[in-house]
Amino acid sequence: MAPSTLITNLTQEWQESLLRWHLGYFLIPTTVITVAPLLANPVLLACIFLSRALRQETRYLLVANTLAADVLFLLLNLATVICNVTSAAMPGLVCELITAATVTIYTCAIFTITLMVVDTYAAVRWPLRYHNIVSPRRTRCILLAVWVLAAFFPLGLVIMTEAKRVNPHETVAVCLVLISLGFLQSENIAEIHVYFLVAALLCAVLISFCYIRLYMVTRTQGIWRSRFSRARVTVLVHGVILLLYFTPGFVFTLELFLFQRKDISLDLRVWLCTVNMCVFTLLPRAFAPYLYGLRYREISDSLTQWLHQPQQKGLGEVTVS
Repeated sequence: MAPSTLITNLTQEWQESLLRWHLGYFLIPTTVITVAPLLANPVLLACIFLSRALRQETRYLLVANTLAADVLFLLLNLATVICNVTSAAMPGLVCELITAATVTIYTCAIFTITLMVVDTYAAVRWPLRYHNIVSPRRTRCILLAVWVLAAFFPLGLVIMTEAKRVNPHETVAVCLVLISLGFLQSENIAEIHVYFLVAALLCAVLISFCYIRLYMVTRTQGIWRSRFSRARVTVLVHGVILLLYFTPGFVFTLELFLFQRKDISLDLRVWLCTVNMCVFTLLPRAFAPYLYGLRYREISDSLTQWLHQPQQKGLGEVTVS
């Protein structure tokens, strides 16, 4: 049976399972969790880019890149969930592009979170040379390279898929990254596994090295003695963010493994994919803007000043009159 026929049949069976288990109700938590960061992220981005001091700082550029990637991911994920729940047929090419964009944005967010740890290590390890090593211009170039690197492999898979597509006008009943990559995995299993393995190992090694070295460098300075010291709170907040961002990736790896197992029921795979897509992938993006606001005092101060500016202007006009 042709791959396109297999995909069409599987997406129809997947849609039937969604309807049978009434998983369309997951649209409610998806919408609720999505709305919170969609309201907060643009405000934080405005605070960063409207402040000359903040947009010249490397760490805030990294935060802004993460928040921007999260906004794109949330919009794309919500649109995909709505299409799947409403049984809207989607052209195969559009679904492949959505898959590539989703993987690119998620990978870019993971890379940026990793770079934030590296940036913290560089600031502590070389405080005098820090601004020369990671200047704002160099940071922008690095972020551009991160986006290109994150998009290279997914777009390559889209080109390969379209080159092998027999019917350019075929549609799919359900558009999921799991199904797209699941069928590609059967033909390019080595490439996909190497891509995810290398990316995960690179991030894990960099994060572990930076945190270990940070502790070794700062353990004699007394910043870890207090239970609620700024260093402990910073590590705790960033640890929570890392856990929330990496967990959906591990769950997705499990999904890919189960996708090839014929002895696993389709209903179990549908449930796991739905929960990961509608809850787990959204939790880090729901908490991130509020955790960043608590962690970075400059952002909260800039936000407070920005919100009180209209009130101060109004009081000044009343005083003059």
